[in-house]
Amino acid sequence: MKFGPVAVAEAAGCIAAHSVRAGAVIVRKGAAITPEDVTRLAEAGLSELIAVRLESGDIGENEAATRLAAALAGRGVVTETAFTGRVNLFAAAAGVLTIDAGAIGGLNRVDEAITVATLPQMKPVVAGEMVGTVKIIPYGLPAVLVEQALAGFEGAKPVAVAPYRPLRVAVVSTLLPGLKDSVVDKTLRVMAERLAPAKATITADLRVPHQEAPLAEAIAAQAAADLVVVFGASAITDRRDVIPQALLGAGGRIEHLGMPVDPGNLLLIGELAGRPVIGAPGCARSPKENGFDWVLQRCLAGIPVTRADIQAMGVGGLLMEIVSRPQPRAPTHLEAAPVAGIVLAAGRSTRMGQANKLLQTVRGKPMVRHAVEAQLASRARPVIVVTGHQHEEIAAALAGLDVGLVHNPAFASGLASSVKAGLAALPESAPGVVVSLGDMPNVTGGVIDRLAQVFAESADALAVVPTLLGRRGNPVLLARALFADVEALAGDEGARRLLDAAGEAIVEVPLDDPAIALDVDTPEALAALEG
Repeated sequence: MKFGPVAVAEAAGCIAAHSVRAGAVIVRKGAAITPEDVTRLAEAGLSELIAVRLESGDIGENEAATRLAAALAGRGVVTETAFTGRVNLFAAAAGVLTIDAGAIGGLNRVDEAITVATLPQMKPVVAGEMVGTVKIIPYGLPAVLVEQALAGFEGAKPVAVAPYRPLRVAVVSTLLPGLKDSVVDKTLRVMAERLAPAKATITADLRVPHQEAPLAEAIAAQAAADLVVVFGASAITDRRDVIPQALLGAGGRIEHLGMPVDPGNLLLIGELAGRPVIGAPGCARSPKENGFDWVLQRCLAGIPVTRADIQAMGVGGLLMEIVSRPQPRAPTHLEAAPVAGIVLAAGRSTRMGQANKLLQTVRGKPMVRHAVEAQLASRARPVIVVTGHQHEEIAAALAGLDVGLVHNPAFASGLASSVKAGLAALPESAPGVVVSLGDMPNVTGGVIDRLAQVFAESADALAVVPTLLGRRGNPVLLARALFADVEALAGDEGARRLLDAAGEAIVEVPLDDPAIALDVDTPEALAALEG
């Protein structure tokens, strides 16, 4: 590949290295220069430009990226069309991302022209989530480099998603005097929420004394379960403790006790008749991420968890929250009424093309219906849906749902008008509102309730925002004190502008839920979501 100054008269067939503007003539960066471009540039007085000319044996950036991405994408992974030397890889189904780190490292070492980046190994992903990207740095490269990179894979597919399986999960809780039934009930609810993304279900709920014999009998009786989880009334501190000994007494085997993940250190992993058995640490009663999640997610995806796997979790295993602000004072926000909900569903979805993205079918129903049903599954009331473009079709897609429809005739002016319309429809009794986007079909009612819970516990909060790996996502919760700032919004300004107004009074809620960052704006994203 040649790169450098080229006389305009000789530039036909080259690739513009940078955007070129000469009078009214514009040739975009990366565009192939046509004979017509040459004539127009010369007429505009340009004599030379920086360009790229592929040589014999070279291939273009898009072809190279496409070939590499196709070789990378294994089970449960789909690719999009190449653009500017980049091909993104997406999860086709919910599950756990598996990466051959050695193969990825080897590919990145072939040549500086070739780069591949992925999400972390064993990360839980949802359908439609980007899991990797191939980027070719120059506009072209020798085909032999691509062949060398492909040879390193030896036919294997280094990036794959192990899909979740709808397992039958038996939960055994041990009891001691003083352990309230309400604690066990809450533990079951939290466990059910953890299983929901995998469509796994709790098929047995057994409660036995915290003693070796009755616990061993309960574990042994779960022949119909695919996975057994034991929540102890007392923590596991030794292999000779009640839960490990009960597993052995039931005829099972201990794989490993303890893990280098905090919270989650006191976890037991074993098996009985080929079924995983997890002795859950105390922190697993909480919905916050902990080491139990790392093991559970792999089990739900059918990935064996060995002693070596546990021992390798130390790097990145410090999950304790860092206190970055004073502890909240006594709750006040939700004493009068629960928060309300708004779903913004008025946009024209221009990036989707001719079709309205909100009406596209996702898991058997219109995309917007998923977003609205998530609000209805939460405690938010009332739920207001703001319509605009194709408002009659949107209303029909929501038939039978207990929501208020507010039409925004000014929807074409931008997002701000829809936010204003939604807030104007709320009852004065609502101390705050959770604002959702209609093109985020994987957000759950649990996320919305979590934001409301934090709002109730944070007396001075003006806004509550979920974050994923430090980046803010949606939906967002806005306090009534911010509503007056809505009048200053214009065009496509939305909640982001209101968050700026909230300043230091924003409470961020870390969530290990990719759904808060996944909106479906393009045909490629929709195809990946549908698998």
